[in-house]
Amino acid sequence: MTHTDKLLIRPAKPDDAHLIAQVVAMAIGDEACLKDYCGNRYIDVLEEIARNENTQYSYRNALIAEKDNAVAGAIVGYNGADLMSLREGTFAIIKKHLGTTPALNAETEAGEFYLDSIAVLPDFRGLGIGNQLLSAMCRKAFLEGHKNIGLLVDFDNPKAEKLYHSVGFSRINPTTFFNHKMWHLQLKK
Repeated sequence: MTHTDKLLIRPAKPDDAHLIAQVVAMAIGDEACLKDYCGNRYIDVLEEIARNENTQYSYRNALIAEKDNAVAGAIVGYNGADLMSLREGTFAIIKKHLGTTPALNAETEAGEFYLDSIAVLPDFRGLGIGNQLLSAMCRKAFLEGHKNIGLLVDFDNPKAEKLYHSVGFSRINPTTFFNHKMWHLQLKK
């Protein structure tokens, strides 16, 4: 756990699944993509995914930020080598709800700890919480022995890219994910 001026960053618990679902939805950002990915009730589907242990958005892969005892945001990250096995659990839940699974290219790979989703709830933006969450997850990844931390950021989100650069991330290559042009950024130890 990390404390900074009444900010607590802690490992997520199953009861944090709804917040994690909100954060993943905010990180994806495009409601049409969310509906294609998880259906019209995408928050409910994402919450079920977050409540499970072996999925991409599992509470086990998340850190939660609390400001003055109120949940403020979250970050989700995992070993890139585990992507396909985590997708199995994620896609099984999606298939249960939609009858089909999405066709997505891999956003990460072995040799990289992947920061999948990060978001701060609107009432808590501008307080440096995103930076604290990002820094805490990077410390965690490096302590676990990872040498590279990667993420994708939308070409159309220069504010987020600026945050990532401020922590030390740099552009690796352009890619496309969820039909959006993205930059693959990476932080090396």
